[in-house]
Amino acid sequence: MCIADEVQVGFGRVGEKFWGFELQNVEPDIVVLGKPIGNGHPLAAVVVTEEIADAFNNGMEYFNTFGGNPVSMATGRAVLEVIQSERMQQHALETGDFLMEGLRGLMAKHPVISDVRGHGLFVGAEMVKDRQTKEPAVAEINALVESMKERGFLLSTDGPLYNVLKIKPPMVFSKQNAADMVRHLDEALTALSL
Repeated sequence: MCIADEVQVGFGRVGEKFWGFELQNVEPDIVVLGKPIGNGHPLAAVVVTEEIADAFNNGMEYFNTFGGNPVSMATGRAVLEVIQSERMQQHALETGDFLMEGLRGLMAKHPVISDVRGHGLFVGAEMVKDRQTKEPAVAEINALVESMKERGFLLSTDGPLYNVLKIKPPMVFSKQNAADMVRHLDEALTALSL
């Protein structure tokens, strides 16, 4: 069974595709959707194959206080319409490419950054103490996240070794925002001597 979690990467965030799972050329059995579907309104969805849906038709009653109310449905539809009409998927692609280009420039300047990867506005910058040994720079990345927070940029860490700087800004994040963030990252990395 294939379950795709689109809570962070769905709704055009990855740029070249509307859903993150499309980048993997798979057709999931279950897709879970969350935060972005309501743009702040509490809304989530689970999409399943007909076979899985039929398995739940077993006489047990399903109950959900928020399930299917008209306000939430109107909110979700409005969000989808804005994503399409304002070409947010294309915006994520173009802005994300611009952001990754800036981060790769920093990688050339700061050896602590060993890799930059991602799609659209879902980007990671891996940080290591040494590019040869690949020893994770956990303390350094934590200091960087705090420094960037003081500068007004909310970043987080991810990865099995907690040494990937996760960058997933709002979909309206502009190229100017990206340029500002890269400049602040450069300053913070320099100040931290990383």
